[in-house]
Amino acid sequence: MASLLGEQLFQISGQGPPPPKDFFQLVITKDRVEYKCKIKARRIICQVIWTTWNISLRRECRGAPPKQVQTTHQDFLHEKMIQYDVGFVFGERILNYTRSLCQGKFDYLERLPDKILLGILSYLDLKDTTILAQVSHRFRRLCNSEEFWEKTVRNRCPGFTCDMEGIANAMGWRRTFFTFFHKDVIKEEQ
Repeated sequence: MASLLGEQLFQISGQGPPPPKDFFQLVITKDRVEYKCKIKARRIICQVIWTTWNISLRRECRGAPPKQVQTTHQDFLHEKMIQYDVGFVFGERILNYTRSLCQGKFDYLERLPDKILLGILSYLDLKDTTILAQVSHRFRRLCNSEEFWEKTVRNRCPGFTCDMEGIANAMGWRRTFFTFFHKDVIKEEQ
């Protein structure tokens, strides 16, 4: 599972709330070890990097470089000001997620590629996928994707034939499912 974690655990950027509307970026990196030679290893500490770009029309602010604060995961958990800034700019949900990452709590399910998640979804009952679609924006997108509905029609609809593929491609796989197969599949799952 550790291979699912890249060097960057999380990154988000965006414009802060008015009135200043400055730009912000939050990057969280993971702990890694670099080997300079066979004997020596140099450990690079995991970091939370908070960057701010001030947007102002005032002459003294023009061309000012971005401000950057770099801290370790442990220090971030004790830095109330940076946590306040992250919560203010990106919201409480992102702040809580950032705290979890800094505590070593990784959400591996969110890190799986879409192709693997679609394969997992294909084994769930449709009523379970409707509940899963409410978990996050990503799962909603996957559960409503044409790829998911194509797998559903191909794997769960016994009346589907090769002749119907052209119709499904033209009118959409989800619409094809609900037009032709919905009642039969629901009966089978009950």
